[in-house]
Amino acid sequence: MSELKNDRFLRALRREPVDRTPVWMMRQAGRYLPEYRASRARAGDFLRLCKTPELACEVTLQPLDRYPLDAAILFSDILTIPDAMGLGLYFAEGEGPKFERPLRSAAAIEALPLPDPETELRYVMDGVRTIRGALNGRVPLIGFSGSPWTLATYMVEGRGGHDFAIIKRMAFEEPEALQMLVDKLAESVTQYLAAQARAGAQALMVFDTWGGVLSPALYQRFSLAPMAKIVARVQALAPDVPVILFTKNGGQHLEAMADTGCTALGVDWTTDLSVARARVGERVAIQGNLDPCALFAPPSVIRAEVARVLESFGHGSGHVFNLGHGILQGVPPDHAGAMIEAVQELSPAYHLRPGRAS
Repeated sequence: MSELKNDRFLRALRREPVDRTPVWMMRQAGRYLPEYRASRARAGDFLRLCKTPELACEVTLQPLDRYPLDAAILFSDILTIPDAMGLGLYFAEGEGPKFERPLRSAAAIEALPLPDPETELRYVMDGVRTIRGALNGRVPLIGFSGSPWTLATYMVEGRGGHDFAIIKRMAFEEPEALQMLVDKLAESVTQYLAAQARAGAQALMVFDTWGGVLSPALYQRFSLAPMAKIVARVQALAPDVPVILFTKNGGQHLEAMADTGCTALGVDWTTDLSVARARVGERVAIQGNLDPCALFAPPSVIRAEVARVLESFGHGSGHVFNLGHGILQGVPPDHAGAMIEAVQELSPAYHLRPGRAS
């Protein structure tokens, strides 16, 4: 593998000194970019785009060719593991992902196979290897997975979002069945992330998109506990690869998330970074947390919001600038560029060494 030319992102995750705050965007390769829409049209459908390593590489690199970002993130989907388990993933136009065979019984959960990352999910690993080669050391590559709880919501509900009544009913009426499911998923996610690290991913992120819909007790059992297992096992298998945990709407759980031993926490826009930093101290780096909707505003407003986020975190290392969730489809590409430019221009003042003029 080529020597890394820009390690600012990895240094910030390790809370080491950097010259400015590194920046990347969740969902940075996506539908807001016209070049992505052209690639997707050429692929024919979203799943073919994900499952063709050369196309996944192409779209992963598109935002890096447009913006001076400090990290690339593998272009894939959080539902690759459930798809490999045979649940019949498909994407309904305008409705998002759905499963033909949702899990509604303990017997169905017990029958679930654990996919081998290098066979059933080899296209992901081939994508990681292809992207690492194409990056040629330009910036680090982030691999990722959905959290066990988040994957379970799609697998039980058969779709995303809504009120989660089916899986929450299972949590109360058949907790042992749901426990079996998140345990299986924790094992599968662990092996999946470790395989991504072996293939060349230089950081790993767990997206707990739906953990914030749980009560504290259910969050501890069905979301946090399996993520803690994943962190411990992945760090044993790939000790040099940092692990980022992100629970959307999970601000109340930051201390417990930091206790997992993860390297960094993603924080959404509902928690002020100064509060998050005070609560977790020096245990973890913090990633975030501009509201994605701010990118619809004029560039002058975006710059002011970037300044507010940087000031909220304050001086010193351990901050990775990001959105509080994925970039939205209708954002003008030049507005994303305005955000990145503002981070580059405004953040060096927060990293001045003692004794240097401000």
